[in-house]
Amino acid sequence: MCNCDDHEHEHKHNKISRRTALRGGIAATAAAATVGGSAQAQTESPYADPAKPALPPSNMKLDLSRAALVVTDPQIDFLSPDGVSWGVVGQSVTDHNTVENIETLFKAAKAADMTVAVSPHYYYPTDHGWKFEGALEKLMHKIGMFDRKDALSLDGFEGSGADWMPQYKKYIEDGKTVVTSPHKVYGNDTNDLSLQLRKRGVDQVILSGMSANLCTESHMRELLEQGFEVAVVKDATAAAIVPEGDGYLAALTNFRFMANAVWSTEETLGMIKAAS
Repeated sequence: MCNCDDHEHEHKHNKISRRTALRGGIAATAAAATVGGSAQAQTESPYADPAKPALPPSNMKLDLSRAALVVTDPQIDFLSPDGVSWGVVGQSVTDHNTVENIETLFKAAKAADMTVAVSPHYYYPTDHGWKFEGALEKLMHKIGMFDRKDALSLDGFEGSGADWMPQYKKYIEDGKTVVTSPHKVYGNDTNDLSLQLRKRGVDQVILSGMSANLCTESHMRELLEQGFEVAVVKDATAAAIVPEGDGYLAALTNFRFMANAVWSTEETLGMIKAAS
């Protein structure tokens, strides 16, 4: 006979252990980032906009009739202290006020009657049969990130790491938000996001969500390749900080190099208001 108390204890222990396993090296990485730099560099944010940018400024003008808000992976495993990746992404999510900023964008887009699309990340049992994986794929599969029991069933979905953040559900589940098929690695070339946007006459995208240097950046790249005009909201995303590097800093550099615009949440609200 199953001992439910023992099973529940084991489940909680495993969940905590997976989160704890990801925390190693964060403090060391943060400390190392300030070693060897000048006094000025140590007092300035590494994420600050360059004082003398070499790249030309953006001239993107938002047109709400052909624009959409796209949010990648607004899910518990990325954005909640209960998620399995919080040990490595929590600092970045907190520092950038990411959870609240994503909600602010949802609210503003809905108020402006914009197209809103969510591109989620799910893994089904069959996905664990892959014969080869990249480093992050290996880790995500190992810790059960974004796991669902079945492609056609929501059994066990509610409140799991694959579920939406609770505060976003009223926006996502309003019957109007497009929830695409899942992307399986990082980019939307494996789901129907581009099709869904094209069918709605969308060719401008305000991009936000998780995680900055993985799914969000990969969506930016694919959308650009597909001919979309893309503005990335830099404080409505975040990334892991590990000994291998700061994912947010890496993504921010690439956003600046490639996106049609890089805006803050506040700047995005101003753009939406001006276009309304």
